[in-house]
Amino acid sequence: MTQTNATQTTFTLNNAVTIPAIGLGVFQASPDETAGAVQEALRVGYRHIDTAAAYGNEAAVGAGLRASGVPRDEVFIETKVWISDYGYDTTLHAFEKSAAKLGVDSIDLLLLHQPLPSEFTLTLDAYRALETLLADGAVRAIGVSNFMPDHLERLLAETSIVPAVNQIEVHPYFQQRELQALHARHGILTQAWSPIGGITSYRGGEKSTFDDATLLAIAGEHDKTVAQVMLRWHLQQGRSAIPKSVRAARIAENIDVFDFELTPQQLAAIDALDTGTRGGPDPDSITLAAYGRPVPEA
Repeated sequence: MTQTNATQTTFTLNNAVTIPAIGLGVFQASPDETAGAVQEALRVGYRHIDTAAAYGNEAAVGAGLRASGVPRDEVFIETKVWISDYGYDTTLHAFEKSAAKLGVDSIDLLLLHQPLPSEFTLTLDAYRALETLLADGAVRAIGVSNFMPDHLERLLAETSIVPAVNQIEVHPYFQQRELQALHARHGILTQAWSPIGGITSYRGGEKSTFDDATLLAIAGEHDKTVAQVMLRWHLQQGRSAIPKSVRAARIAENIDVFDFELTPQQLAAIDALDTGTRGGPDPDSITLAAYGRPVPEA
């Protein structure tokens, strides 16, 4: 279910928890930048912050929240367990580490950050720990991130609770429609990381979404920026989006997307931009040997 007011859109997850559709992402933000960005985002109307144990800035998210003066129960906090902490008991402790760094008693949405295909039993044990945390009231919703159809189908077959969210790379140049359709069949919310295609700017010599002629034309028709058009595309197609910025002007721009609507023709034109080219790492390439690193206690 989607609900919209003058300043924000929310989605209702498959366990009836409400999540603000637009969240501030803090991937690759330093702790000093993160605290300020969180405080600014909450000042201009965000009520959803997305972080991860692997980002190394959960404590700064908590500091920004406390400095903002916004009550804890008004902010939806989402974080992720890193693969090094997979396994039932280890994942339970990972929650404790994240909650302590964030300075909160409970976490609104806790995700497994990646599948671990080569050791999927650890992934399943980690998810079962999330199920326990949900049953105990330590988290309000659970989910996954970067799970592809085969990972998700196996998880669904071998665990009890359908994930509320799968956070995946989605932007106009990489849309993962098959995976999104699987989400829809199971009542899983698609949440987009790199929702405005920032990752396309990192690949040397390749076209960026920000320079796309179709997106520029649509932006001109609405007197909006290309980023705002892309975020509006996500919202109208029922996706949550996590744009990342530490710049005050960009933070404000990315939440200012509730006063216009794309036409069916514009939505279709954006859909037609899909290249099928992934910007992030292939989830099947994620291994402990290549990507494992300890997550510190504090």
